[in-house]
Amino acid sequence: MITPFTAADEERVREQLGRVPRGVAGVAARTATGDPLVVATVPRLPDGTPFPTTYYLTHPDYVAEASRLEAGGVMAQLSEELAQDEELQAAYASAHRAYLADRAAIGAQAGLAEVTEIDDFSAGGMPTRIKCLHALVGHSLAAGPGVNPVGDRALAMMSDVPPAVGFHV
Repeated sequence: MITPFTAADEERVREQLGRVPRGVAGVAARTATGDPLVVATVPRLPDGTPFPTTYYLTHPDYVAEASRLEAGGVMAQLSEELAQDEELQAAYASAHRAYLADRAAIGAQAGLAEVTEIDDFSAGGMPTRIKCLHALVGHSLAAGPGVNPVGDRALAMMSDVPPAVGFHV
């Protein structure tokens, strides 16, 4: 569930990112203490740029852990598993469709026309490869357990991150 992006959230996300956030539609996931973890962004930024990353991971501890996993070869490991596991492939394709549906809903709620430039492009390599754990973890945190199997697996490998609402990391 996306919650409103308050002035306090904007300041906190600015601190997390080290810059002013762009195109934020709301907070898509929070820590148990209320800090933003993931923001939902509109599919077209205010300057007109198409923006396919609907769920943007902002919390520095989660960003660092996703980077650690990527550097440790987890993407290659999960990619190999994806190539061999038809059930995982089907679940990952379903996550892709869910992501696209969420983006369309967020865009419609913001009064935006369909962004055809990114029509079938989700994030993180979905639905056929694993390209960015940051995006996949962001999707998992926003959508909740069981929607994005690769993001869920990456979350299960994380340590030293604050508890997320709806997840036991």
